[in-house]
Amino acid sequence: MLVVGSIGYDTIYGPIESGTSLLGGSATYCSIAASNLTNVAILAVVGSDFKPEHFTTFKEHGINIDGIEQTFNEETFAWSVRYNHDDINSRETLDTQLNALATFNPQIKDVHKQEKILFLANMDPALQIQVIRDMGTRPQWIGLDTMNFWIDSTLETLTEAIRMVDIVFMDEGELRSYAQSNNVMVAAHEILKLGPSFVVAKRGEHGVILINEEWAFAVPAFPLTTVVDPTGAGDSFAGGFMGFLDSHNDISTAVFKRAIITGSIMGSFAVGALSTEGISHVTYANFNKRFNDFSILTQFDPLEPNETFPWK
Repeated sequence: MLVVGSIGYDTIYGPIESGTSLLGGSATYCSIAASNLTNVAILAVVGSDFKPEHFTTFKEHGINIDGIEQTFNEETFAWSVRYNHDDINSRETLDTQLNALATFNPQIKDVHKQEKILFLANMDPALQIQVIRDMGTRPQWIGLDTMNFWIDSTLETLTEAIRMVDIVFMDEGELRSYAQSNNVMVAAHEILKLGPSFVVAKRGEHGVILINEEWAFAVPAFPLTTVVDPTGAGDSFAGGFMGFLDSHNDISTAVFKRAIITGSIMGSFAVGALSTEGISHVTYANFNKRFNDFSILTQFDPLEPNETFPWK
């Protein structure tokens, strides 16, 4: 699986924990989450200030970092955010410094062209298009994430990118904004008309909906008593989802549904600690427990053939 996106340093002010110069970025969270399930290569750029121990973080997860370019005349992408103390789902971006990311020109190597899964994390849609074209042979599945900034500033280019992929990841607000519809299902089907097979509607603490032309599958967020840092939730979700697909040769409806559960669980681990600490220390045992707990959480018995519903 190839992940293309940002690696950066985050400054986070949260109601429970805060920190500066924390390892972050869309490709970071996504690749670490996916590395529990499949082999991952990462394509990104960092600056002269990128710390050797953070290269080690990727290596410790078995992530191929040959595609990480380090430029020594610029610093690493940096982002600063403050989360609302009363509603951690609400945040204020304090500062964004693109730095090396502003001139990022992804270089696809021959080894990358062999990947059957490509995930294009949130970045300029023009770069997403470039990566798809440079892959040569089209991957089996291409996923794309985006954000309101690109919807507002480069709508036509984003639409062109969407036409080229299989799975589109957006949160509810982004879907409504992109499709100019207040109804998430209507908005998702507008995107499906462009060519993708699936839309993943991220709903934060309310869960996620996987939508295609014929059916939809909704799951709640995994219930947690404490959310420390929601920064990497969506990217960790995408890593779990796409990584699960990459671990299966025969991708059926059942596999897609389990992929949604897998992504949701990865996201639940990501928000449990500051920066990448939560997603970096997932074990098979604690993942498997949450997977089984999720099954219990969402399971109920339908009516037996000899039963009727108590209807007045």
